[in-house]
Amino acid sequence: MTLKKIVSGGETGVDRAALDAAMAVDFPSGGWVTWDRMAEDGVIPERYPLVPLPGGGYRQRTRLNVSDSDGTAILYYESLRGGTRLARNLCALLKRPYILINAGEMPDPIVAAEAVVKFIEENEIQVLNVAGPRASGWAAGYAFSLSIIGNVLTKSVGKS
Repeated sequence: MTLKKIVSGGETGVDRAALDAAMAVDFPSGGWVTWDRMAEDGVIPERYPLVPLPGGGYRQRTRLNVSDSDGTAILYYESLRGGTRLARNLCALLKRPYILINAGEMPDPIVAAEAVVKFIEENEIQVLNVAGPRASGWAAGYAFSLSIIGNVLTKSVGKS
């Protein structure tokens, strides 16, 4: 596997869990964040290695995280809404590979992680963007994302 970095926009829920999973094993992580580092729970703590986008808001942040990565894993439950749908649409528009992991159809995080690893290998992803609903849109998203990305990184570190 060629994975070298995990990025996200740092929002609560799926994004934050991906960063936490990477930071827990000292795996490189980062991504673009709004100019003011805001998320639904307030200012994103400085411990997250995110780069503020001068004058940029949520849409611009999402676009840059899609365009600056080699592919995107979109983790969600049942339907794509809001910023999660925007991430998928930007992947299609910018012709960037993506994988959709619907927890309603693939509730086992180990199976989901295997699908993400296969996606990474088949698309030679070095920088993986992780996107999905914020905590208010999917309360279980943080734990689901943390488990999936944790398992992906365990497999990644084991193969390098």
